This record gives sequence, C-alpha cells and structure tokens, in this order.
Amino acid sequence: MADEKGRCVVLADSHQNVLEGFRNLLETVFDTVIMVADWQSLFEAVEKVKPDLAVVDLSLPPANNDSIAREMKDYFPELEFIILSVHDEPTVVDEVMSAGASGFVLKQSVAMDLLDAVRSVREGRAFVSTSVKI
Repeated sequence: MADEKGRCVVLADSHQNVLEGFRNLLETVFDTVIMVADWQSLFEAVEKVKPDLAVVDLSLPPANNDSIAREMKDYFPELEFIILSVHDEPTVVDEVMSAGASGFVLKQSVAMDLLDAVRSVREGRAFVSTSVKI
C-alpha cells in the first residue's frame, strides 16, 4: 500500500489506548494520522485538514450509534470513511453501510482487516470485516 504514503487520515475513538494502537497500524500506510476523541474534534479536524480518509468509532461521543454514519455523510459527503465497531450484528452493519460508510471493521479484527479496508475503500470498493455474518 505504498501509494497511500503522503496522505492524511483522521482516526476518531474515545479510548486513548485504542487510538494509539490503531495509529501505529495506520502509520504504516499514511504519513499523517490525526487522532481525535469526540465528534466535535472530528468535525474540526476534517474541516481543517481535509483528510483523504476518516476511521471513526461507531460509539464516538456524543453521537449515538445509529447516527454517526449519517452525520459523517451529511457533513462530509465527499469524505470516505470506515466505521470501527464492537457490534457484529448484521442490522448494525446494514445501517452503517446504508447511511454512507465506505467500510465497516470490527474492532476485534482490526489487526487483520483495517489495512485491507483502507486499500479497498481507496480503490473504490466497500469493505466489511469477514467475521461479520451478513
């Protein structure tokens, strides 16, 4: 995924230890990883730096689970984004993808799936963690 180098990604999760681990993974393919811990910071970061991609926790405060993907698409219609979640229910995945997410990665599968999700999304294809039973 060397073609991703030089690009910027915004990573949004309210848990600092999660941010650090995911950042380390994303830094292997992006030059710049901006970390934020809430919706307001995500909004400000995306507005300011115009990233190539956002990776966003489904439970990012203060948004509730069923609105974050819709809000991302409403506020940033051109931005591709991947949702991270602990929820593997097909209805959750369907709602997120129908609302405009480009990808859905289970947090427990990040080590195996996140870079594949980034690659797929950047190539114009949707991605859902293989461990999700749809």
